[in-house]
Amino acid sequence: MRKSFLSGLVFLCCFGLAVPAFEQEKDKDAKGGESKGPEKCDAAKEESSVTDHTIKIGSQTIPYKATASTTLLKNDKGDATGLLYSVAYTRSDVKDLSTRPVSFLYNGGPGSATMWLHMGAFGPRRAYTIDGQFTPPAPYKLVDNGESLLDKTDLVFIDAMGTGYSHAVCKAQEKDFFGIDEDAEAFAQFIVTYISRNDRWNSPKFLIGESYGTFRSAVLGNYLQQRDTVHLNGIVLISSVLDLSSITFGPGDDRPYIFYLPSYAATAWYHKALANRPNDLDGFIDEARKYAQGEYASALFKGGQLPASEKAAVAKKVSYFTGLSEDYLMKANLRPTLGQFMAELQRSKGMTTGRIDSRFTGYTFDLLTENAQGDPEGPAVGGAFTALINMYNNDELKFGKDKVYHNTANAFGGWNWVRKNPRGFGFPGAPNVEGDLAQAMVTNPRLLVQVENGYYDMATPFFATEHTMEHLGLPDALLKNIKEDYYTAGHMMYLHDADRVSLHNQIAAFIDRATQP
Repeated sequence: MRKSFLSGLVFLCCFGLAVPAFEQEKDKDAKGGESKGPEKCDAAKEESSVTDHTIKIGSQTIPYKATASTTLLKNDKGDATGLLYSVAYTRSDVKDLSTRPVSFLYNGGPGSATMWLHMGAFGPRRAYTIDGQFTPPAPYKLVDNGESLLDKTDLVFIDAMGTGYSHAVCKAQEKDFFGIDEDAEAFAQFIVTYISRNDRWNSPKFLIGESYGTFRSAVLGNYLQQRDTVHLNGIVLISSVLDLSSITFGPGDDRPYIFYLPSYAATAWYHKALANRPNDLDGFIDEARKYAQGEYASALFKGGQLPASEKAAVAKKVSYFTGLSEDYLMKANLRPTLGQFMAELQRSKGMTTGRIDSRFTGYTFDLLTENAQGDPEGPAVGGAFTALINMYNNDELKFGKDKVYHNTANAFGGWNWVRKNPRGFGFPGAPNVEGDLAQAMVTNPRLLVQVENGYYDMATPFFATEHTMEHLGLPDALLKNIKEDYYTAGHMMYLHDADRVSLHNQIAAFIDRATQP
C-alpha cells in the first residue's frame, strides 16, 4: 500500500529471479508446450432476473424492464475476479436508444451499498420513512416513487464490491478492490461491459454518485474518458467531497473549522438553539459564510498570537452563529470539532445532534461525553431501508432469495488511499481528486457538472464543497459548466419530501441541458 526506499531493491531482486523462469517458459514453448490461458472457476457464474413493470411519474405512465443481475469482472490476464450486482431500469417503449440517456448510480462509504439512492431517491419504488424522526420498526411501507428519474433516463444502480450481492470470486479477494483506483477501475469495467452488451454506446451517459460516490465519480469520469474514450454528458455530485482534508480536523489545519461554521449555524438555527434566532435561514447562512472566511479565518490564522481580547470577541460571535456558549468556545480554543458540536449543541436536553442529517436527534447515553458516540440518523432510517431492499429484491425483482444482501462492506479500514499515479513531487497527504474532475472537464469541454448540497449535511459541509468548486483551477470558459443547488435537508436530502421533488426536478433539468446538441 505504501512505497518505501526499499521498493527499488525489491524490484531488482524480483527481476533477477524472473529471468530463469522466463527462459524455462521459452524452452517449454519450443518443445510444443502450451501457455496457460484464463483459469476456469465454477464460482464465476453470472445470474440475472428480468421483470416487467409500470410507474406513473407526473402525467406519464412509463413501462419499464427491471434487470437484477451480476456482471463478471476480469483482470488483465482474463481471470475472473468478481461479480458486481446491479439493478437496471430501462424504459420499454423506446425505439431509438441514442435518444434515451442512461445513468449509472452508486452510493459511497467507501463500502456502502447503493440501497440509499436506489430505494430513497431515484428508483421506481421507495422506502417510506418519517421525515426528520425515527421510523418505527416493521411493518415498513414500500411505495411507488413519483420522483424516480425514469421519466428522463434509464437507471443502473451498482453495488460496490463487498456490498449488496457483489463479491469476489475464484482466487481474488474483496480487499483487492478496496482502493481509490482499484474501485474506479472495477466500476469502469462494469460500465463498459454494460454499454457494450446493451447497445448503449451512442446513448447520452451520466454518472450520479453520493458522498464517497462523488469522490469515485471524479476518478471514474476521468478514467472512462482517458482510458476507454467513453465521454460523458454529465456528472451529478450529491453531497460532495473531493478533498478529504476539508472534512478532517487535522492538527494545525484550521480550514475544516472554517468550512463547518455555516453548517453549524444552519443546524443551530433548525434546532432553535440560538439566543437571537433570525427569521431568514438563507440570509443567516450567508452571514455565517462571510464571517467564516473573513474575521474567523483571520483570527484562527493568528494561532497562539491571537490577543485575549480578540479571542473573547471571536468566541462571542461564534456563539451567535453556533449556539455554543462563549465559555465552551474559549475552552475549545475557538475550534469545536464536529463530534464536539454534535454532543454539545443539545446536551441540556440530553440529546445528540445528527451528522448525516443534523435535523435528526437521538438520546445521549453519557451526558458527560465530549464527543458524539454515534449518529442518530443511521438508526432512524436504517431499519426501513434494510428490510425493504431485501423484500424488494426477493419479491419484486425475483433475485437473491438464497443470498445475503450486505448493506456495507468492511472496507474503510483497509482502503488503499494511495493513488497509483501520483501527480508531481511531495509528501502523502489527505486524498484529493479535484485534479481528476478538472482533467475530465478539460478533456471534454461539454461535460456538465451539477452539485447538490444539503444545508443540514454535516458529513460533507456545503461551504467546503463551494471552496472546492471554486479552486479546481479551470479555465474561465469551463466554470459555467458547474451548477450548485441547495436543500433544507441533510446528506440524503431525498429523505425530506419537498426536497426529493426538488432534487428530481433539478437533475431532470440538468439532463435536458446536458443532452442538447
